[in-house]
Amino acid sequence: MSNLGSLVQQTADRVAAQQVGVVVAGLAGGAVEIRGAGRTGGPDGGVPGPGTLFEIGSVTKVFTSLALARQVLTGSAALDEPLSAALADALPAGAAVPARGGKAIRLRHLATHTSGLPRLPAGTRLPALLHPRRPDPYARCTSDALLAGLARTRLRAAPGRSFRYSDLGAGLLGLALAHRAGTGYEELVAREVCGPLGLADTVVTVGGERSARLAQGHTPGGRPVPGWRLADLAGAGALRSTAADLAVLLRAQLASGREREAPLAPAIALTREVRHRVNPFAWTHLGWLGHRLHAHQGGHLQIWHNGGTGGFRSFVAFDPEKQVGVVVLVNTRRSADAAGTALLRRLQNEFATAAG
Repeated sequence: MSNLGSLVQQTADRVAAQQVGVVVAGLAGGAVEIRGAGRTGGPDGGVPGPGTLFEIGSVTKVFTSLALARQVLTGSAALDEPLSAALADALPAGAAVPARGGKAIRLRHLATHTSGLPRLPAGTRLPALLHPRRPDPYARCTSDALLAGLARTRLRAAPGRSFRYSDLGAGLLGLALAHRAGTGYEELVAREVCGPLGLADTVVTVGGERSARLAQGHTPGGRPVPGWRLADLAGAGALRSTAADLAVLLRAQLASGREREAPLAPAIALTREVRHRVNPFAWTHLGWLGHRLHAHQGGHLQIWHNGGTGGFRSFVAFDPEKQVGVVVLVNTRRSADAAGTALLRRLQNEFATAAG
């Protein structure tokens, strides 16, 4: 495993040449290596490391879906429960959850992006999300605004029929689960996911000593930008986390199929048992996206999610067959997907024998 650290460092150095700062984690055969390069741009001003907090954007959806799986296993929610039932006493007067073709939106649809809902809440435009002077384009997405907006939302397809990526759907899932649990979204994730896994730095609100470890986000050109909080759409992308915490999450994902007592193993298994086929080579799980390369490309499996906010990008992926995984976190609004995918391929090829 001595080569793992050098591969991770090489990736960090390459990415840092095009970003402000980066932290990369590589997992293979039970070992974990985490390396940083560049600068945080934050209060500490140094090189980002395992404990540097980044906005992880849509990787948050993985946590939201794990919380769903946990509630399903305890009987406090059901995958086929209609969203209208989960939000029954929260909907304002005159509001209703849309349906199409006689089919209702169910919680599983929200977690697999098959609800038919549009990508964004009513009144939100994609170009506005990336305007550098806009501190948080989702700031007005309160629960009242989101639920009232459902009344004028038209589904693009019948629920369960086709894959249409939806931040709105994931945000509504987080809102419904938190409402059912009688907590806020941050408290829900802390109780259902972070606590059992021992994640110390995966939060929505950064305060206290964590503030000094929070990286500053930047535009692609390196201009500092304010952070995002996403109001009550938090389940779609409001979490901050560290490479150290996300490496623990991946270790749990890799262990769940081999160790019945691994943290959250039943919930993790449930998230991956649910599958919606997108095309012959790609599918969605609860929270995760999956695909398998063509045989001539190695036939490797990749389960993954990426994320992005106004000043950050993230990429998390793993292969449970080869027992390898990667995390790439950057504090610039430039994609980390290519670098993360390339590192995962190296680990799949070079550590396949060691992983058994």
